[in-house]
Amino acid sequence: MPPVAHAPSIAHLFAHAAHAYGDLPAIEDGARHISYRQLDQLRQTAARALLALDVQAGDRVAVWAPNIWEWIVATGALHSVGAALVPLNTRMKGSEAGYILRESGACVLFTIGEFLGVDYPQMLANEALPDLRQIVSLRSDKPGTLGWEAFMALAADVSPATLLTRESGVGPMTLSDVLFTSGTTGKPKGVMTRHGQNLRVVRDWSEVVGLHQGDRYLIVNPFFHSFGYKAGWLAALMRGCTIIPQPVFDVQAVLDCVQRERISVLPGPPTLYQSLLAHPRRDEYDLSSLRVAVTGAAAIPVEMIWRMRDELGFATIVTAYGLTEVCGFATICRPGDSPELVANTSGRAMPGVEIRCVDLNGRSQPPNIPGEVLIRGYNLMQGYLNDPAASEELLDTEGWLHTGDIGVLDEQGYLRITDRLKDMFITGGFNVYPAEIEQCLLTYPGVAQAAVIGIPDERLGEVAMAFLLPAPGQMIEPGALIAWCREQMANYKVPRRVQVLDAMPLNAAGKVTKNVLREWATTTL
Repeated sequence: MPPVAHAPSIAHLFAHAAHAYGDLPAIEDGARHISYRQLDQLRQTAARALLALDVQAGDRVAVWAPNIWEWIVATGALHSVGAALVPLNTRMKGSEAGYILRESGACVLFTIGEFLGVDYPQMLANEALPDLRQIVSLRSDKPGTLGWEAFMALAADVSPATLLTRESGVGPMTLSDVLFTSGTTGKPKGVMTRHGQNLRVVRDWSEVVGLHQGDRYLIVNPFFHSFGYKAGWLAALMRGCTIIPQPVFDVQAVLDCVQRERISVLPGPPTLYQSLLAHPRRDEYDLSSLRVAVTGAAAIPVEMIWRMRDELGFATIVTAYGLTEVCGFATICRPGDSPELVANTSGRAMPGVEIRCVDLNGRSQPPNIPGEVLIRGYNLMQGYLNDPAASEELLDTEGWLHTGDIGVLDEQGYLRITDRLKDMFITGGFNVYPAEIEQCLLTYPGVAQAAVIGIPDERLGEVAMAFLLPAPGQMIEPGALIAWCREQMANYKVPRRVQVLDAMPLNAAGKVTKNVLREWATTTL
């Protein structure tokens, strides 16, 4: 195992990787090729610029951008000065991003400027952001923001020695990031994790999947997600891979890139591989460089695993399971596991991590008997930012995190997720939390009650369906409501179907019985 894998912080990882891999290519983003040595120099320059902006140790710095090389430089820089990363989903609307910026108290925001026709700084124009002192526009100068080149020029006012002093105070126990994830309350919560635990879990994950120096890693998973960030570019830097970021998923672009760039590592949600297998001109492409696939987040047919091996040429195919609250990693299959095991389970616990399935009284279930999935280990979050009560709901006194997922463990310790205690479902690899959508729907004129479930979708796995009860005397037009939703929330949250009801099905406690809604949905699909 190379010494770079034992860096004490993410900032030190950049420096160690520069020493270990030197002039090898670290990032190839279009015409911009950056070696490991150049990447570390860029990281240091951007860190000194953050010091010029008076970013303090313990501050939060946000990044709101697609997969581009500046994302990695900005994150390495903020980690170098002891700040914590707050990534923002590029699909968020201004109000959603504004909430997270306020909740995290982010003092600096790196954002793309303009992307896919959307002006990101402009989306925040009407948001009250009392803690935000500076917006850095990464690829286009926008009024009221600091352009990337002007930002980097600020480094001239801060000496390398000053940065070295600050960097020396960053270690394994320093808070590295606050990743916001929604929960049953419907409001996003900030999951806090530290440098040391993230580096350890990334080291173990990358060793299990077999990343090695010289691999060419196409990162389609968004950098704002723990998969694209931690199992993505962080793992790639640790192992000496070349990062090829893709800002938008497009199956044609993936095929072109795999052939042109000789991609060897291509993780992603099942929809990624399904799209590749279904492409009508796939046979025209040379995909022989592909070696490693890592997937999860949805049920996978065994046939798809066989086809990924036989038709796409992957030698290593593994599935995994994790939550933001456990640094993104809990279980993973091992190379050599049978296609049936890869398709039907999420693997077994990672090194240093314990998994249990328990009944309603907290007793461990026998093998193959369903129970709530509990996780314990070094990878558990440090809690939710500003919300100790919510942290206590998930973390018990014995150190177990209660996931809210229902699963079974077999005799070998392989985990199969069978259901969810919570109503969360997954759309195209994105976690979707009905409570968050329901809260938004209740602000639509004429809606008295809202309930959201996930319904099957051939391409995305599951999508949202909303059941609405109108206020007395009010009418709700589904098409108009869906159009309104597209203005209010990220696209993957938008209900694809809307059903207006005369009455909601309720249980004895007056709560909506979503099992009944699911039955209704299946009869109308």
